[in-house]
Amino acid sequence: MTDPTPAPAFDPKPFLRTLTEEPGVYRMIGADDKVLYVGKAKNLKRRVSSYFQKTVSSPRIAMMVAQVLRVDITATRSEAEALILENNLIKSLAPRYNILFRDDKTYPYIELSADEFPRLAYHRGAFTKGARYFGPFPNAWAVRESIHLLQKTFQLRTCENTVFANRSRPCLLHQIKRCTAPCVSLVEPAAYAADVKLATRFLDGQASEVIDDLTNRMQAAAERLAFEEAAACRDQVRVLQAVLHKQFVDSRKDEDVDVLAAIEADGLTCVNIAMVRGGRHLGDRPQFPSGAAVSGAVDSLLAFVEQHYSQHPIPARILVNLPPEAVKETLAEITERPPGVVSPRFEAEKAWMEMAEKNAHLAIQARARDTGRIEQRLEALREALGMDEAPQRIECFDISHTMGEATVASCVVCEAGAMKRAEYRRYNIAGITGGDDFAAMRQALERRYGKVAAGEGVCPDLILIDGGKGQVSAARAILAEVGLEAVAMVGVAKGEGRKAGLETLIFPDGREGLALGGESAALHLIVEIRDEAHRFAITGHRAKRAKARVGSKLEDVPGVGPSRRRNLLAAFGGLDGVREATVEDLCRVEGVSRKLAEQIHAALR
Repeated sequence: MTDPTPAPAFDPKPFLRTLTEEPGVYRMIGADDKVLYVGKAKNLKRRVSSYFQKTVSSPRIAMMVAQVLRVDITATRSEAEALILENNLIKSLAPRYNILFRDDKTYPYIELSADEFPRLAYHRGAFTKGARYFGPFPNAWAVRESIHLLQKTFQLRTCENTVFANRSRPCLLHQIKRCTAPCVSLVEPAAYAADVKLATRFLDGQASEVIDDLTNRMQAAAERLAFEEAAACRDQVRVLQAVLHKQFVDSRKDEDVDVLAAIEADGLTCVNIAMVRGGRHLGDRPQFPSGAAVSGAVDSLLAFVEQHYSQHPIPARILVNLPPEAVKETLAEITERPPGVVSPRFEAEKAWMEMAEKNAHLAIQARARDTGRIEQRLEALREALGMDEAPQRIECFDISHTMGEATVASCVVCEAGAMKRAEYRRYNIAGITGGDDFAAMRQALERRYGKVAAGEGVCPDLILIDGGKGQVSAARAILAEVGLEAVAMVGVAKGEGRKAGLETLIFPDGREGLALGGESAALHLIVEIRDEAHRFAITGHRAKRAKARVGSKLEDVPGVGPSRRRNLLAAFGGLDGVREATVEDLCRVEGVSRKLAEQIHAALR
């Protein structure tokens, strides 16, 4: 689709003549110095020039170019630096014309650790140097199913390193033939390494080659009369064959393919990604764009391709339901060797695309229903609080501690009625009197909104404080100090007996508290956000308390030296087991008297 570009608001020719061909980030600037769009490029001159051609790719780009007054650029040393800078600028500036897929970074992976006996694990987040990662997978179920298959077939360990290092006998997984028990040396390192190699090849999509190798090993073992080894290889082959042929849609080929279906309907756009690894269809995941003034199926697909494949491995082939040429051009900006991008041709490929498109339509229908409900709740909240406009961004704070110990504050974000987990933050509170919730709230708000006042981050439309008049007063004082006193704020005080539906809203201007009642849609939204803030705070608090108590205090208990500590960890399978043990349990450990057991029990609690 090509439309004539309106005359640009500034003459780009002198600027483009001097523009560098280095990688970097460019910012399209409009009226009042407002950033309209942020992008990255491996060649700034070529990329920025493409916006000022006689024809452009979409009405969205044409509309943006017509508003541009200047273009700012930042050259970087590499494309990787450009990607990091682009992400940071988009998050902090929220440009109107950027299409964002906020859930794109949360795909799970399978991890093979870099230990002597590598551990098979479910993984999300940053990669650890030396470990191998396979994926991404569309959802957690696909990862767990694959790990279960690998356990049954190759019997690799899945236990934490702290448990692995302190075991004295095999665990249940060994007894049910899901692990070869390298923790107690029941398998030779060379044999375990061979199993790791086979599992790696299977995860790399070489399932047929793995089956051939196992078949050859089975025959060789049978010829030398090693029938138990031959039977084990036979069982592995049977498991792999069963998995490869039980898929609803199976290409019968060892191939890695991503299926991208971009659908526009009911005023919404969805990009659904289905993942095929080793010929196995692992499921799909719908993604919805946000942050774009105008977008459609083509724009959303290209934005998804750029963001997703800048962060994740690119498979050998990509199937798309729209003309593939634009996708190829986008991938050429990301990698020197773009994969094959084609429309579905064969029966299996058409079946994959049909499923992806159907699930995209279903996701749009579900989102449309939720959107109507969300708008009603936000409007009810606006009316209840007497705001001029319905709040689009709501941030909620909560404090969690145990008798003043390990105080943690949480901030959760609700944007357009949906929780934005990527923007949640926790704050470890220090330098206050234990149990002083007011001081803790002041510190959390100062750290959060001090940055907002300095121009870093996004200012919310409404702030919720889990607490009564004291917490609200502390919050109001901090907001006044940083110049954000105009931001709407309300406290959520628990009702009598802490019963749901009896909460009272506390206003910072001294108005009488407001009880909306258990049937109020506005209160339902407030309580939902408040409960999420409480969950996020208490999770962080428990982790901090457990780390402080178990990580250091076991070593600090008088009379617990390296030998006794090693005996305790071995007896209970790790630190968590020691913490959960009773005094009587501790007494059964060699070298631990009742008096010492009581000291350990008290120190860990």
